[in-house]
Amino acid sequence: MINAITVAVDAMGGDNAPAAIVKGVVDAVNNNECVTVKLVGIKEAVEAELSKYTYDHNRIEVIGATEVIETAEHPVNAIRRKKDSSMVVAMNLVKAGEADAFVSAGSTGAILVGAQAIIGRIPGVKRPPLAPVLPTAKGPLVLVDCGANVDSRPDHLVLYARMGSIYSEYVLGIKNPRVGIANNGAEEEKGNQLVKDTFPLLKECRGINFIGSVETKDIPQGNADVVVCDGFVGNAILKMFEGVGYTLLSEIKHSMLSTFRGKLGALLIKPSLKKVLKKYDATEYGGAPMLGLNGLVVKAHGSSNAKEIKNAVEQCIQFVDADINVKIRDTLTDVN
Repeated sequence: MINAITVAVDAMGGDNAPAAIVKGVVDAVNNNECVTVKLVGIKEAVEAELSKYTYDHNRIEVIGATEVIETAEHPVNAIRRKKDSSMVVAMNLVKAGEADAFVSAGSTGAILVGAQAIIGRIPGVKRPPLAPVLPTAKGPLVLVDCGANVDSRPDHLVLYARMGSIYSEYVLGIKNPRVGIANNGAEEEKGNQLVKDTFPLLKECRGINFIGSVETKDIPQGNADVVVCDGFVGNAILKMFEGVGYTLLSEIKHSMLSTFRGKLGALLIKPSLKKVLKKYDATEYGGAPMLGLNGLVVKAHGSSNAKEIKNAVEQCIQFVDADINVKIRDTLTDVN
C-alpha cells in the first residue's frame, strides 16, 4: 500500500505557469488518493486557475508567495534575495518537513542552487546529479548526470552509478540494473581522461552491475539501464535525444498528412503508431529527480504541459514510497 505524501509545487515556474501547473496538479490529485499538494505562488493567480476545476479541496492547499524567480536571473542572487519567491517558499516546506517533495518547471540553475542551499545534501554526496529517465527500445533508462555538474570527478561518477542503480531498481523495477559509462567507443582504453580514470573504479565498485562503456548510439536501443557521465555530456545526450524525437514525430505527421493516400494510411496505422509514440514519450516519466538530497527535488521541463506536471507529481509518489533517500544513505554508510 502506498503511503500518503505531500508535494510542494512551484505554481509560478515554467513557460506555461500557472495554468499548466495548476491543471497538472489537479489531475494528479484526482488520479491519486494518496497525494496532497501545496501549491505555492501568487495567490490570486493560482486560485483563479483552481476555480476552473473540480477536486478535493482538502488535498490542494494554496500557499501565497509574492515573488517569482525568472529564468534569466542569476541563480545564486535570486535564491538569496527573493526569499518570498514561489520556489524558495516551496523548498522551505520540504526543509521544514511539511512536504516530502518539491516539483518545479522553473529556472534549472535556481533549482540546483536552492536545493543544495535550502534542502541540503545527504552526508557523503558532494555533487547531487539530475537523473532523467529516457525511453528506449528495451524500457526506461536512467541518465546520470544530465546537467547539474558539468565538471565532475571520477568519485562523483561512481556515486552517480550507485544512486542511479538504486533509483532504477526501486522506482523503475529493474532488478540488478546494467550500469554503463558514456564513451566514444566500446573498448576500455577509449575515452577522455575522466572516463579512463573512472572506468577501473566502476569495475571495482561493489553493489552495481557495471557492464563497461556505452556508446551514445546504443542508448536508444536500451543496451544499459543506467548511463553515467558528467553533466556536460549528459545534457548534450538529453537534448539530442529530445530533438531527434521531436523532429521525427514532426516529419512523420507531415508525410502522412500531406497527401490523401497518406491520410488513409494514417487512419489504418493510428492505433499502432500511438502505442509506439507513447513508449518513446519521455514526458511519461515526469521530470528529472535530483539525487542525493535530504528531500526529493524534481525538475520538470521549462515548457511542461499539464500532463508532464501530473507525471512529475506521480513520480514523487513512487520515489518517496520506495524510500530512495534512505537507501542512498544506507549505501553510503556501507561504503564508508
